[in-house]
Amino acid sequence: MLRPYLNDHGVYYVTPIVIHTNTKHYKGGFVNYAHLRNDIVSLLQSEGHDVFVTTFVDFFRIPNTIPHYNQISNRGTHLEQVDGMQKEIDDDINDRRFSSYIQLHEFEALLFSSNKGFEKWMAENKMQTDDIISKFPNPEDINTSTDGAPSKRLQAIQPTYDKVIQGNLIALEVGIRQMLDKCPRFSQWVEMLIDRGKK
Repeated sequence: MLRPYLNDHGVYYVTPIVIHTNTKHYKGGFVNYAHLRNDIVSLLQSEGHDVFVTTFVDFFRIPNTIPHYNQISNRGTHLEQVDGMQKEIDDDINDRRFSSYIQLHEFEALLFSSNKGFEKWMAENKMQTDDIISKFPNPEDINTSTDGAPSKRLQAIQPTYDKVIQGNLIALEVGIRQMLDKCPRFSQWVEMLIDRGKK
């Protein structure tokens, strides 16, 4: 979804990379900051000066190995915590070609930008998803407890919900423009990508 949108705005070379972990049989998932840092540093060292690297990771269940995690986690709001964590990651990497992004609270928040995707792919539960959407004008605010995270809400509504398969299908149905309209932090990140990609 993101690549065609960026292409339309003059950013043509977009390569998603899954975070590498140390396990033999699993690749992906933000389970330790060291894994993410290793990938970022390797990319920056192997690429030229015109590359720009960013992250897209969920705040929900973010690993406590991020620099100064404990101090940041004591800040008042989730938004303050996310902003603080991004700053710590940026400071740790310390490269003008890098800027971190943490999705508040997770990828599934974007799916609640519209009920259109749920109406198609979770039709029998569309009333429940519509109720959640009506309560949160900004989908990035959905996370009132551990069980209140967007993905946990979807799993409670439909236990067979699959993040990779259904999540992507729902996202495609919702569309990136609707997500940008409803999710201000996500929109700011995408605008930053467009700006950096044109430099």
